[in-house]
Amino acid sequence: MSDTPASSSGYLGDPAVQAEWDERYGDRGRLWSGRPNGALVAEVASLTPGRVLDVGCGEGADAVWLARRGWEVTALDVSGVALDRAAGHARDAGVSVRWVHAGLVEAALPAGSFDLVSAQYPALLRTPDAAAERALLQAVAPGGVLLLVHHAGMDSQHAHDSGFDPADYVWPAMVAASLTDDWAVEVDEVRPRVIPDGGAGAHHTEDLVFRARRLR
Repeated sequence: MSDTPASSSGYLGDPAVQAEWDERYGDRGRLWSGRPNGALVAEVASLTPGRVLDVGCGEGADAVWLARRGWEVTALDVSGVALDRAAGHARDAGVSVRWVHAGLVEAALPAGSFDLVSAQYPALLRTPDAAAERALLQAVAPGGVLLLVHHAGMDSQHAHDSGFDPADYVWPAMVAASLTDDWAVEVDEVRPRVIPDGGAGAHHTEDLVFRARRLR
């Protein structure tokens, strides 16, 4: 079990992205609900625990939930503030999690390392070479599962005055378009969201759930 503060190691990624998310987490004592995401709970129920990558783990609710159920968890986030909180929650729960302070692409995780790659509402920046999409897919081991969950309809929104532009981000349809014959889509649907009490994002009522299995 790691007792080391998550942000003690060097950050791999865009410093501006780290600063943005550190500020967002730092503005509140708790940003999210502290409960695991409902779509994750539902989709993982039928899976045998193995190695899992939690992409954009935030304050660690999913990572802790997975570790309690026997998964060997690697949890990644760009925010050191979030990871420090997540590490504290893991210590309180008595579970072991490997924390990675990095962007998904910059982390350069070994290919085919995870039986499950879970990305719950990720804020992955879009690039011309589809680097984030490739990183998600390459992390999955043969026979493993990619689970990607997002707020339904966000990809079709107009750019906001706040600076949010959906064209800047990776959406499930882009990942689906990157699949080869080595993959089988098991779930691709919009469903009512299990809305947690409190936490940012509680106004979203529907999830887009995308689950695909790597065949070889």
